[in-house]
Amino acid sequence: MSEASRSRILERLRASTREEHASAGDVAVLQSKTWTPAERIVRLRRMMEAVKAEFLEADHESWPSVVREFLAAAGARTLLYAPDTEAGRQLAAASAPGEAPTLIAYDRPIEAWKSELFASVDASITTTRGAIAETGSLIVWPSRDEPRLMSLVPPIHVALLEVDKIHDSLWQVMRDEQWSAGMPPNALLISGPSKTADIEQTLAYGVYGPKRLVVVMM
Repeated sequence: MSEASRSRILERLRASTREEHASAGDVAVLQSKTWTPAERIVRLRRMMEAVKAEFLEADHESWPSVVREFLAAAGARTLLYAPDTEAGRQLAAASAPGEAPTLIAYDRPIEAWKSELFASVDASITTTRGAIAETGSLIVWPSRDEPRLMSLVPPIHVALLEVDKIHDSLWQVMRDEQWSAGMPPNALLISGPSKTADIEQTLAYGVYGPKRLVVVMM
């Protein structure tokens, strides 16, 4: 092979590599996925309801009573909550003694009450970091106050969602909130209740997690 031929082949390889790198870094497709605030709500609900998620509408003042009425009608006797969060304090302040469901605070190490959590808690309530319209997913950001088990163990998971925190795409929220600067050990994207299928593709809900996901939009 001549030196000229060898140089041409190497240049074509270098050019191909540069094109691949440019394509991998092109975010124009991701940036194009945008919707208006109203469209985000409609898209999120449509996609999540398609996989059995449920929605309640409330505002920042009424949501505790909306949640309690829903859970009482659903037969939930106990509700797990995070007492040291703003939402937890609001829920506790709006609850009367003896009112169903009974509030259970997640305020101790799991080793101290694991059996109670898995056997006696009917529902839990957590906040969310927002949602993603493109995929129809909630963003749940576990913390010391709201551990991951709160959204994974109780049969009913109630999630509070502020509508102005619905983002277009995962890429957008990661960029805008600078996730690369710091994330928890687990960031959860939840689209609906837990489900699995057997070899015959028959769906079963609640086998490995909550049977119901209830999103409170406010």
